[in-house]
Amino acid sequence: MSNKSSFRVVAFSDTHGSFRAANRILRKNPDADLFIFLGDGENDIEQVKRLYPQKQVLSVMGNCDCYSDAPKELIYTVPDGRKIFCAHGHEYSVGFSLDNLYYKACEVGATVALFGHTHQRYYSYADGLYIINPGSAACPRDGLDASYAIIDFAGGGVVCSHVDLK
Repeated sequence: MSNKSSFRVVAFSDTHGSFRAANRILRKNPDADLFIFLGDGENDIEQVKRLYPQKQVLSVMGNCDCYSDAPKELIYTVPDGRKIFCAHGHEYSVGFSLDNLYYKACEVGATVALFGHTHQRYYSYADGLYIINPGSAACPRDGLDASYAIIDFAGGGVVCSHVDLK
């Protein structure tokens, strides 16, 4: 998808020891510009980073990533200047409400907010902010297949989709 007017982000979360799931996501998306891991599987992501040193892979720490050096949250600016706010979600109480995550993303001027933790796919758009949980790449809790999300920035717009990891 890479060209001057587009930028593709693949987001995934909650592999919990399934390097196989993380590896499949990278293999299935060779043209992605950026991979963002949203926590709970740091060892899987470290293996992925060693296997694909040419890929840009960012990650945040999840509640199960003990002794992690990964940041608790991050803000990434895509080439066109829009921002992605990323957090695992547990520190924003996403299992109860997305209000804290929403307000933090707005505070930092994000266009997209990504989170994990619940192992359930989620997508919404309100007031210029896309909020996406890619679901779990290894152990979903929503009765759906394991999944990840693709976020395409192109032509001033944003297109978000969930993808089953089969």
